[in-house]
Amino acid sequence: MARERNERLAVLLLEAGWSRAQAASAFNRVAQESNLLDYACIGRSHVSMWVSGTKPSGAAPIILCQALSRRLRRVVTPDELGFAVPNTPAQEALEWRVDPLIALTDLGRTDVNSDRRSLLSGAVYSVAALALPGQGWWEKMAGQPPAPTKHQRVGRGDVATVQELTAAFSRIDQRRGGGHGSKALVQYLQSDVAAFLHGTFPDEQVRRDMFSAAAELAYLSGWMGFDSGEHALAQRYFILGVKLAARADNAPLTGHILRAMAHQAIDLGFFAQGLDLSTASVQGQCYAMATPRERALLSVVHARALAASGSKQAAAKALLRAEDDLASASADIEEPQRTFFFGEASLAHETACTLRDCGDRQGAIRQFRRSVRTRGDAFRRTHVVTLGYLGATQVVTGGVEEACATWSAALDAMEEGIYSGRARQAVVDIRNLLSPYRRRGISAVAELDARAAAYLTHVD
Repeated sequence: MARERNERLAVLLLEAGWSRAQAASAFNRVAQESNLLDYACIGRSHVSMWVSGTKPSGAAPIILCQALSRRLRRVVTPDELGFAVPNTPAQEALEWRVDPLIALTDLGRTDVNSDRRSLLSGAVYSVAALALPGQGWWEKMAGQPPAPTKHQRVGRGDVATVQELTAAFSRIDQRRGGGHGSKALVQYLQSDVAAFLHGTFPDEQVRRDMFSAAAELAYLSGWMGFDSGEHALAQRYFILGVKLAARADNAPLTGHILRAMAHQAIDLGFFAQGLDLSTASVQGQCYAMATPRERALLSVVHARALAASGSKQAAAKALLRAEDDLASASADIEEPQRTFFFGEASLAHETACTLRDCGDRQGAIRQFRRSVRTRGDAFRRTHVVTLGYLGATQVVTGGVEEACATWSAALDAMEEGIYSGRARQAVVDIRNLLSPYRRRGISAVAELDARAAAYLTHVD
C-alpha cells in the first residue's frame, strides 16, 4: 500500500521557509541540546521521507515539533505535524526532567568552555520548554533532597558567601549591563557553588538555604544572558534556577524566576506563554509568601502579559494591585536582596510598557518620564532601556524632535560603559524608527542617526 504524503508537514516547512536540508539542520540542533544524540545526525533525505509519508520513530516527532516551534514562534504539536505520538520515555529527556545538579554541571561546563560554548551561542530559544511541569513534579522536587556525594561540610557561612557575591554581581549588572562579569559569575556557579550543593549540611534548613542561594545565582546568570541577547542560554539558566528553587521548596523565589521567564517570553513575542508563566508566578504560595515589594514586581509583569495578550481590563486591575503592593512595602519589612532594584522607577517603567501595549501612548509617555525622573544612578542599564522605549513612543505619536532629545540622552548614558544587548537593541530601534525622517532635512534626526550608526559600528 502506497504511503500518503504528509501535507501538514509540507505546509509547515513551507511556512517556516525551510529547505529539507535546513529543516534537518534545525532538527539536529534541538537533538543535541536535548542530549538526544542518537537523533542528532539526520539528513535532508529523512525529512523528505517524512514528507512522503514515512512516520518518524521514538523522540523524532517531539524534536521536530520543538524545531518548528522555535522557527514559527508558536507551539507546534505532533498532531499538527500529522504524527500521533504516545507518551514515551524519550519525553523524560526534555529540559524539565533533567536533575538540577546534572543540569548545572553540564550547562556550566559548556558555558565556561570557549569551544563548547559555540554550541550554546548557536542554540535557539525553546517555546516547548515554556510549558511548566505538573503538580507531581513540584512535589517530587521539594520532597527529594539529594544524597551528598562529597564529604565537604557546608555551613551557614558558605550560604552567606554565595548570597554576598550574588548581590555584588547583581549590582554590577544593574549599573553596567549583563555583559559585565557574566563569565566570572558562571565560573563561580559551576565550581564553588556546584561543589557546595554536593556537600553535607548540618541541618535541612541550611541545605534549603544553599539551594535557594544557588537558584538566585542561576537566575542572575539567566538575567544577564537575557540582557545580553543570549536568549537560549538565558532560558536554560532560568529553568535551572526554577529547578533549584523547587528543590529548596522556596515558592517566592520560584515565582520570581517564573516572572523573569515571562518577561523574556513577552519581549520575544510569545505572549500566550508569557501570560501562562506570569499567571503561575502570582498564584498560590509564589505570591502569598512573597514580600510586598516582590509581590508588586510579580503583579506588574503579570499586567504586562495581560496587556500584550489583549486583556486590557484585567491588566488595569493587575496594575492597581502592583501599586497597592509597593505602597505596602516599608523599611521594617525585610525584603530579599533580589528585589533591591524594584521601586517607583521600575513600577513606572513596567506600567508604561503595559499602557503602551494597551494603546494608551500618552499615558505610557507620562509613566516613562516618571521612571526617568525617579531612577537612581545605580540603575543606568535600565535607565537607558527606559529612554529607548520613551523615545520610541514619542516618535510614533509625532514628536520626532522630542524623541531625538530623549534618544540623545540614552546614547550619552550608553557611552559611559554599558554592555547590554537590550540597550544595544534600543540603538538599533532608533535607526529603524528614524528611517522615514532621514530625507526631511531635520537636523536633529541627521545628527542622532549619525551618532547611533557610529555607536553600532564601534560596539560591533
